[in-house]
Amino acid sequence: MDDIIEKLKSGTLIPFLGMGVFEGTIASDGTQLPFDSDSMILALNNGRAMSPRLMYEYSRAAMSLEQRKGREFVVQMTNHIFSSKEYEVPKVYQWLSKFKPKYIIDTTVDDSLQKVYSDCDHFLITGISRITADYDRFIIYKYEVSSSEYKKVEKEELSLDLPILFKPMGSTKPEMNFIISDADFVDWLTEAMGGYAIPPMLKDYRKDKEYLFMGVDFSRDTFRMVANEVTIGLKGGFTLLNKEELTKKEDKFIKTHSLENVKMSINEFIDSHGE
Repeated sequence: MDDIIEKLKSGTLIPFLGMGVFEGTIASDGTQLPFDSDSMILALNNGRAMSPRLMYEYSRAAMSLEQRKGREFVVQMTNHIFSSKEYEVPKVYQWLSKFKPKYIIDTTVDDSLQKVYSDCDHFLITGISRITADYDRFIIYKYEVSSSEYKKVEKEELSLDLPILFKPMGSTKPEMNFIISDADFVDWLTEAMGGYAIPPMLKDYRKDKEYLFMGVDFSRDTFRMVANEVTIGLKGGFTLLNKEELTKKEDKFIKTHSLENVKMSINEFIDSHGE
């Protein structure tokens, strides 16, 4: 693992970030940002727990809230959770900003990744769901430092000449598009399996790449399926799961995808692999 930084810089090792990167991130009002399924459910439901069936996974809880209060409530609540208060971007983003990987996958829905890339031109791809105009489940933007603005571009314009930030579950910025409820994930995953959730250029680029999974909860069915679809063609890599015993689902995913689990927290890993 001595050459992990070089692999990240060259693009042969692709960072894949999950909600766990927010563990320990405290907002200006003293509250903890959601960093796992349970804390996301509590945030969506104003701090109140839901039934055991709904507490299983936040997409299920979000679907229940959508059915009772409407789609717009879930969208606005998700945006409120990550946009209504100040907080320092998690340490992993600060670390990655030092060497700016040319391709990074981030399944969180806040804009920390965009913030640390705001000093360089880049492409941003955000996931969308439940649209009828097209099969594609993504929007591509190009960011230019000179204007500090994101502008939509066609998928044919995407290239590796600039870093590519892929946020398949959507983001608060530049537009509020979230894959958050069961209906969102079912639609997104269905089109992903048909090949419509990832731009064609990235389908070629991702072949035979290794991945560094940080903060991804493979014990949850939804995110195992998301990771599986986004990383088709991978040739292994690493996970950071600092636990004595993996669940059966975690262990199966790791073995099936030829990954090596590193028993370190994200911060421990970063501290041992700083430049």
